[in-house]
Amino acid sequence: MKIAVIGVGYVGLVSGVCFSDFGHHVVCVDKDPRKIETLEQGELPIYEPGLDVLLAKNTAAGRLSFTTELSEALDGADAVFIAVGTPTRRGDGHADLSYVLAAATEVAQTLKHYSVIIIKSTVPVGTNQQVEDTVRSAAPDLDFDVASNPEFLREGSAIDDFMKPDRVIVGAESERASKVMADIYRPLYLRDYSILTTDRESAEMIKYAANAFLAIKITFINEIAALCERVGADVKEVSRGIGLDGRIGNKFLHAGPGYGGSCFPKDTSALARIGQENAQPVRLVEAAIQVNEDIKRRMIEKLLDLCDGSFSGKAVTVLGVTFKPNTDDMRAAPSLTIIPALLGNGAKVRVVDPQGYREGLELLPGVEWCDDVYKAATEADLVVVLTEWNEFRALDLSRLALSMATAKMADLRNVYSAEEAQEAGFVAYSSVGRRNLVAQ
Repeated sequence: MKIAVIGVGYVGLVSGVCFSDFGHHVVCVDKDPRKIETLEQGELPIYEPGLDVLLAKNTAAGRLSFTTELSEALDGADAVFIAVGTPTRRGDGHADLSYVLAAATEVAQTLKHYSVIIIKSTVPVGTNQQVEDTVRSAAPDLDFDVASNPEFLREGSAIDDFMKPDRVIVGAESERASKVMADIYRPLYLRDYSILTTDRESAEMIKYAANAFLAIKITFINEIAALCERVGADVKEVSRGIGLDGRIGNKFLHAGPGYGGSCFPKDTSALARIGQENAQPVRLVEAAIQVNEDIKRRMIEKLLDLCDGSFSGKAVTVLGVTFKPNTDDMRAAPSLTIIPALLGNGAKVRVVDPQGYREGLELLPGVEWCDDVYKAATEADLVVVLTEWNEFRALDLSRLALSMATAKMADLRNVYSAEEAQEAGFVAYSSVGRRNLVAQ
């Protein structure tokens, strides 16, 4: 099949590359000439493990190409995926659909034959119908269908998620569109992966409901962690204990500094807004949004306690600024709340992150970027584990403690333990929801 993918952001690029690896001929189109030029040179504008290998393989095989010309991408296309951004709209928390509707209008004005227009972007319920109305208004005689195909890609493991998905969700209103979608995902059908075809509104809601549920699960364990600190329980043991219940499961039960990234903050906000607009508030989601912000502030209080009540003049080393490991994405990362609080109150901040520099240089002005953890921690008053990159999971804690002016650690990902920290020479250690080591 020939597939056009509009938008080479995270979702569009990963999807386009993976579709080409299925054997389809894929043309990715974007208005940003710099991105297209970068991709044509075999380089990636994002960091995603393994994506560079698939990009090179399928470009060399002639199945994958890039262009700024929409007409070139749509020529002969059996399917057109719209994968443009839907950022949170300022003022009301709703998803901004302007890019989606603009893309739909351009497709309508350019497409000359039957094709299925597929919404890959995360959009509120009813958007697929809105896209259909937009296309029909712009091109009354065009033969087309609109289908929903939400993505469930985790940054850092997106290729595995695409090739070995828990499920593929398709929202289609005609047998013709369903057949095209089945042909696109034929390699997954042959390997017996779950593919659910439903109506478009249900497909749209599945995406929001799934992300909201996971965000609530993270927020729940973070609230339990705060309570564990008060009563002397260990949140890691609590997580393990409740995660063994098959009805609950052990994923997304890791206490930390709150969720971030491109999906959970945006999608919970949008779902809450959908509920409000339909006079059916989603109160659990609204509460999760508020609690998640409170959790970030609670992390700042932890750091303040370790700095004896003042950040002024303190040297703080932060390990990790991306919202999770194996990505360069810093959207809504806890670091964007915590580090400005340190800097704004007089701390000198050094940062180590394997992939965060490209975005962080602009988003975190005033920090010093370092490549080596031990150099970054030299004469520091506090070291903060903020993102659990593998590089930070097996540190020589004794060496780290010896290099610091005051050996104190805020382990906001529960990578280590108070016992390990104490044996290594730390005088204070604070984690999330577990026993701490308090300076004497």
